[in-house]
Amino acid sequence: FIDKNVVLLHGITASGKTEIYIKLIAEQIRAGKQILYLLPEIALTSQIIERLKAVFVDIAGIYHSKFNDSERVEIWNKVFAFEKDKETGYQLILGARSAIFLPFKNLGLIIVDEEHESSFKQFDPAPRYNSRDAAIVLAQIHNAKVLLGTATPSFETYFNARSGKYGYVTLNKRHHDVALPEIIVADIADAQKRKQMKSLFTPKLYNEMQKALENKEQIILFQNRRGYSPYIQCNSCGWIPTCKHCDVSLTYHKFQNNLQCHYCGYTVQLPDSCGNCQSADVRTKGFGTEKIEDELKIFFPEAVIDRLDLDSTRKKFGHEKILDKFAEGKTQILVGTQMITKGLDFENVSVVGILDADNLLNYPDFRSHERAYQLMSQVSGRAGRKNKQGKVVIQTYQPLHPVISKVISNDFEDLFNLSIQERKFFQYPPWYRLIYITVKHKNRERAQLASHQLTTELQKTLKAKILGPEFPLLGRIQQYFQLMIRIKLDRNISFTEPKKLILEAIEKVKHFENNGSVLFSTDVDPM
Repeated sequence: FIDKNVVLLHGITASGKTEIYIKLIAEQIRAGKQILYLLPEIALTSQIIERLKAVFVDIAGIYHSKFNDSERVEIWNKVFAFEKDKETGYQLILGARSAIFLPFKNLGLIIVDEEHESSFKQFDPAPRYNSRDAAIVLAQIHNAKVLLGTATPSFETYFNARSGKYGYVTLNKRHHDVALPEIIVADIADAQKRKQMKSLFTPKLYNEMQKALENKEQIILFQNRRGYSPYIQCNSCGWIPTCKHCDVSLTYHKFQNNLQCHYCGYTVQLPDSCGNCQSADVRTKGFGTEKIEDELKIFFPEAVIDRLDLDSTRKKFGHEKILDKFAEGKTQILVGTQMITKGLDFENVSVVGILDADNLLNYPDFRSHERAYQLMSQVSGRAGRKNKQGKVVIQTYQPLHPVISKVISNDFEDLFNLSIQERKFFQYPPWYRLIYITVKHKNRERAQLASHQLTTELQKTLKAKILGPEFPLLGRIQQYFQLMIRIKLDRNISFTEPKKLILEAIEKVKHFENNGSVLFSTDVDPM
């Protein structure tokens, strides 16, 4: 912090980043300053607050969306009161992204843990802010310092560190020199060909799980889909039940015995027969966390199994109960979505399984390889964190995929170098800034017309690359048809003039005939 106000702390998993945070927090407390510690996931707050409260006793408060209004008001008042009443006011706040809006009076340090996480971005409703970026602006207002900590930096942050805009500190050894986990790649296609699959598990993963349970060790299994099955399908005619409000198939949830839309919440009972040809041969396709949990109970009936996803943590202290049970060793196998990849520390986890790496690698987005590397590296870091090398089994149909090879070699630098020139050629971040404008209406033709009108107006005045309008992956959500216009702006030019021209164009199109009910939303620097 001597030369730079913003520093990237790039430390591999279990390298002791939290210990550095604690020392920096202690310095700020001695100086009488307030500290904001931002986390991407509510699930992380309980584990880290225990560590911090052990050191800083009653000076720390927690702030996130699971609190009710009266609890939030109480925290707000204690943050506001700190300058006048240091006995009862909060000096340290641990919070999710909305904590940046608390009324700090004497802010000295902001720590953004797992800075690469897309959870820091508020997508819907507006304002669509990224709390990592907003934290840097907040720190400038207070003349405070910002520490961005992660084992897998976002390309934008790493680009800023390499170009000298941010300071850069690296930790490339684990605490006490504990070895990084051994990474085993399991070829699903080969296992299926040899008829060796045990339901969802390759022989390599199954055998490692069996050994871990025999040794009284714990297991984490990662699958980035909740529910039992992504969809059901008629084997006779191919019919798939879809949401009546959104252009998306309904996800089967076995434990509730229904089909759900994960975009609008629409729910229907599981049909007994095909809605098209009335055949009774309707089957589940793919798998989510519920199905993994179900299959594990068949193969390991003696093991205590738990699940950490949005469905299992809807209650206020849902995260804490599941994670506390696992930390105490009462649960042997924890199945989860992205929630389990983010900075959790369990000393008895010896095996981590990534059940479907292809789902991460093949997502249609320019950040898919960056995200896949981050998720696989982060969840791998949960294995063998104390005094024993852990094992990670990555199940995939693409065992020779370059991203998987970078995860095995723990070579973030090489992945960055391979991707960055491609991003420059196709005009993507970090070289360019993106703005997505979404045009919505319940009438398809009206949405299409308004989006074309807006594109025409933008092309008249805006000197930038304008793509679209086009329907995104989901062309209709909650009964609204939506089209997207993508704008690419050179990062080196001033943002003031383009912002003014875009807002003027939207305002103008709003007043065109029959456009009064058309909705326009802008997302700057989408994640």
